[in-house]
Amino acid sequence: MGGPGRIVILNGAPRSGKSSIAGAIQTDLDGVWMNLGVDVFARHVTPSRYQPGIGLRPGRERPDLEAFVVASYAAMYDSVAAHSRLGLNVVDDVGHHDAYSRPRFTLFDAARRLHGLSVVIVGVRCPLDEIMRRRSASPDHRYVVGTEDDPVPPPVLQWQREVHHPGIYDLEVDTSLLRPAECAEVIRHFLNRPSGATALDQLLELANTEDPV
Repeated sequence: MGGPGRIVILNGAPRSGKSSIAGAIQTDLDGVWMNLGVDVFARHVTPSRYQPGIGLRPGRERPDLEAFVVASYAAMYDSVAAHSRLGLNVVDDVGHHDAYSRPRFTLFDAARRLHGLSVVIVGVRCPLDEIMRRRSASPDHRYVVGTEDDPVPPPVLQWQREVHHPGIYDLEVDTSLLRPAECAEVIRHFLNRPSGATALDQLLELANTEDPV
């Protein structure tokens, strides 16, 4: 297919709009775009007894799953890299954090596994009030929602606090201001820019320090 494919990583909290942007990228951007993100792995690949796998939320609540989460992230990014090397573009929507029972450094490990490939890391932002509205409107009722006494539950706050650390991105989008197709267009324009220093380069530099946090 004429060289390695491009890789777009969408990082953000649940209900921030990552999956919708991934769908827009597959529909609107040129070329073949494979979706290898958290929903694919957590819902369709991970055995039920290991759920939610790489979707494990911050809070140090399931240390028994953490070794599996680390292995799953490694396998996912090796798969992303393999697809790219075969000439396929990949969009990967994730919610990286390191609020486990101890630091697991999955994002830095991902940077090592993707080294040498064309990677754009996108921070997907969304204000808390819009996140809560989307959670309440979800038709499958699988998200933690607020109540009158607890309008923003602790797990939601933890996601907002932890998912954008260290916050090293090539670009950021706010899905309360832009529709998924508009976010995809912003990403398209970025992909067409001349190459230079990237967020992946910065993550690799951090990963090679003694204390990357």
